Amino acid sequence: MSESRIAMIGLGQMARALAGGWVNTGRIPAAQLVGFDPAEPAARQFVEQLAGTCVLESNGRAVDAAETIVLAVKPNRILGVAREIQPHVNDRHLVISIAAGVTLAELTGALRTDRVVRVMPNTPCLVGCGALAYATAAGVTAADVEMVERLLSAVGVVIAVSEPDIDGVTGLSGSGPAYIYLMIEALSDGGVRVGLARDVATRLAAQTVLGAAQMVLQTGTHPAVLKQLVTSPGGTTIAGLEALEQHGVRAACMAAVRASTDRSMELRKTSSDH
Repeated sequence: MSESRIAMIGLGQMARALAGGWVNTGRIPAAQLVGFDPAEPAARQFVEQLAGTCVLESNGRAVDAAETIVLAVKPNRILGVAREIQPHVNDRHLVISIAAGVTLAELTGALRTDRVVRVMPNTPCLVGCGALAYATAAGVTAADVEMVERLLSAVGVVIAVSEPDIDGVTGLSGSGPAYIYLMIEALSDGGVRVGLARDVATRLAAQTVLGAAQMVLQTGTHPAVLKQLVTSPGGTTIAGLEALEQHGVRAACMAAVRASTDRSMELRKTSSDH
């Protein structure tokens, strides 16, 4: 990894997750991380969690001290912050935004640079199991992409997409953890319904989801094939699958991704209209 410093603009939960992943995996020494957050509790928690990092006096000072900038502030604040730091941004800086719904065009316009990467993370980044997608503006180099992928892969799986696909990513993996939590809760309820203790049912449900996901990722086998391997003729699994199909679970999952994607597009259009 290069010796460049990284400035975290905003030190909330996702910023701490990213920085923690970099430090814990050895990709970035803590001493190369600087940051700023106007909320003192967030700044204090950042340095307590990541000993050796440095919180500076302002966003501008943090940008001046670094070569890579991570914009980790709320979407409704990011363009204001981008305009604030713009006088400090120059040709040496790569800017990474993790704000949902804020386009590359908006970011490059506010920052007056096209060396910008837009990232859609999800909350499992907090435990190192995120699903992250990114899109790049015109000024991003091959070396920038390599560094971005090395940084993001410290907290999960990383996929490059075109920017129009970011709305779909939001609908699937950005919002997706909530769908899975609902399913885990429902499976746990099912376990309780047939007599299992709640803690046993919840643990079994969560581990089953985790294990099934790992089977897909590690084997590279299509989910339909893995499903067939569990499904014996006339057995228990096919009875359960029939019940899921009767209750429209497959269609419900597809509709959830569609609805979330549509909402992401609506929010982006509303933002660009103002």
